[in-house]
Amino acid sequence: MKKRVLMVLLTLSLASTTAQALTLDEARSQGRVGETLTGYVAPVSHDKETLALVDRINKARAESYQQLADRNNISVDDVAKMAGQKLVERAQPGEYVQGINGKWLKKSSVAH
Repeated sequence: MKKRVLMVLLTLSLASTTAQALTLDEARSQGRVGETLTGYVAPVSHDKETLALVDRINKARAESYQQLADRNNISVDDVAKMAGQKLVERAQPGEYVQGINGKWLKKSSVAH
């Protein structure tokens, strides 16, 4: 069941950002946003364009997480945390991820 939930979660997280994937990808590669363990993207830079993107992406993710939680009878927070872990793991080298201490870390290309 958990593997199924994770697969659906990954599919939903990708689908929810499809319309703005290029914009999100550009923001990630430019170091303007980063993934967090909470399941939501957060701004690294705080310009108006970046903040608007973060708001749009997080609203779409929240809706997807809610739908997934409702379908699987689990909490939205649990869904978001599972997604956050996967999104942080999936971040590309050079992109920012937020550590458990709240500090931004640039993902390295070296596997640990």
